[in-house]
Amino acid sequence: MSRLNQLLEMIKNEPNDSFLNYALALEYAKEGDVKKAIDLIEVLLSKDEAYLGAYYQLGKYYEECQESERAIATYRKGIAISEKQKNIKATSELNAALWMLED
Repeated sequence: MSRLNQLLEMIKNEPNDSFLNYALALEYAKEGDVKKAIDLIEVLLSKDEAYLGAYYQLGKYYEECQESERAIATYRKGIAISEKQKNIKATSELNAALWMLED
């Protein structure tokens, strides 16, 4: 059974598990379906706004799809949340991604 199929099976039992949904999005992107990955992460963040790792990855997927404005907005929102959480590492990574895109 492929990793994608394993994740789909696990999500049947835990449909609201943020980690599983994030892992599923990453797997779809690995399979070449970045649009599906974006959709999944957008839904994830609408349910769990504090899931920090998703902001960086979503921003990168937007960049890959030539959607710079959406990437910038995503990085900025992630920065605001990471600052609230006092997560210095995430704040730094998101700021670096934003800086590279805006430069």
